[in-house]
Amino acid sequence: MASTTETGHAKNIANFQTLIEFLMGYGSSYNPSKTSLQLPAIIALKDSAEIALADVLSKNTIYNGKVSERQEAFSGIKTMATRFINAIQASNASEGSIKEAKFHNRRLQGKRASAPKTPVDPGKTAPVTISASQQSYDQLIQHLSGLKMVLENEPNYQPNEPELLVDTLASTITDLQNKNLEVIRAYANVNNARITRNKLLYGDEIGICEIASDIKKYIKAIFGATSPEFAQIKGIEFSKIKN
Repeated sequence: MASTTETGHAKNIANFQTLIEFLMGYGSSYNPSKTSLQLPAIIALKDSAEIALADVLSKNTIYNGKVSERQEAFSGIKTMATRFINAIQASNASEGSIKEAKFHNRRLQGKRASAPKTPVDPGKTAPVTISASQQSYDQLIQHLSGLKMVLENEPNYQPNEPELLVDTLASTITDLQNKNLEVIRAYANVNNARITRNKLLYGDEIGICEIASDIKKYIKAIFGATSPEFAQIKGIEFSKIKN
């Protein structure tokens, strides 16, 4: 389900289409000298706004999908790290290595896992700013990388189980880094798409809201404030939405 904010953007575009339909009905009487108010220009603006809105929705869906994938990837790392701690304690590793490995594990276990019990709502709007949880993911990777460095530098850590090998941990870290990077990229994409959409809908002098206001002034000027033409369009609402 689309958010109230996204619905508001769509409503502005729909209202602009309604305005265009009325203008087309005026025939040659609607003949503004200002290029941005002429029918070809406003029809093109409406089309561009529709494309921009669809692009935001598409990129927002991709963003939520990447967030879900990251949450799933991170969901088991605390249990996994504990297994590596148990493995190094059961090896001939030095006390120093075991102590350092436990240190990194404590740091990792102390970070709140960001994976929720329920999946991300595919219609949830991507945040406007980077949240503190993003730093938490970065730190989790950092702590897991610290544990990996201890294990790979301990010559007596040589487990027979494939899932406890340093290479397995390294592959997991690489996957977590990639999942995290994909979220960051998707976040940037959706926010850049918002900028384009907002310019087309709310930009000074060029956006739908400003153009609609100028059109209403023009209709009022040529037909009059009490004309049926102005009565048709004066109540068509356009709301500036920031997000």
